[in-house]
Amino acid sequence: MTAPAALVGIVDDNQSVRRSLRRLFKSAGYAAETFSSAEDYLAREIFEGPICLILDVRMPGLKGPGLQEALEKRGACEQIVFITGHGDVPTATRAMKNGAVDFLMKPFDDGELIEAVKRALKRGQEFRRKRGEKREARGQINKLTPREFEVFRFVIMGLLNKQIAAELHTAEKTIKVHRGRVMQKIGVTSVADLVRVSQRAGVSPAHNPA
Repeated sequence: MTAPAALVGIVDDNQSVRRSLRRLFKSAGYAAETFSSAEDYLAREIFEGPICLILDVRMPGLKGPGLQEALEKRGACEQIVFITGHGDVPTATRAMKNGAVDFLMKPFDDGELIEAVKRALKRGQEFRRKRGEKREARGQINKLTPREFEVFRFVIMGLLNKQIAAELHTAEKTIKVHRGRVMQKIGVTSVADLVRVSQRAGVSPAHNPA
């Protein structure tokens, strides 16, 4: 059984496919919703939990790969398993390169599809965890003043106070004060902790000193 917060979305223009897949996932313990088109799915309120989309490649209107691109642009966390009766190597390669979990040809084995969904939801949980950590880390860093942020980027390079002072053309004691405020505002006690926060937030060190 999956966690109640997880969802499988089935996007396929074939009603019988939607119906049979919905039964399959419900029998396996998954919450499942069906959509007859990519546009119908995009109109749905964004689901905040882990979600796997079972996505048909060829549909009237927006095609499966088009929906994949649209979701990527809006920063969504859906994990996608493509299904198709008309697959080709370039389409499959592009879909996988763009982050799809799997690309299955119809008719496929039910067990194979369930396993793909398990992988997708696991990846989705990890994605959400990392996104939450990034948001938290950026929130901590956003507490810094512009000058403190400059000092922060030099500190995570491993520079000493006097080296940072030389880079910023200021007194070493001033850098010591800024450094202390950086540590206090971010809530850490070591440079190693600062580096971890910067990595989670996606903040790079300052330029290499000349």
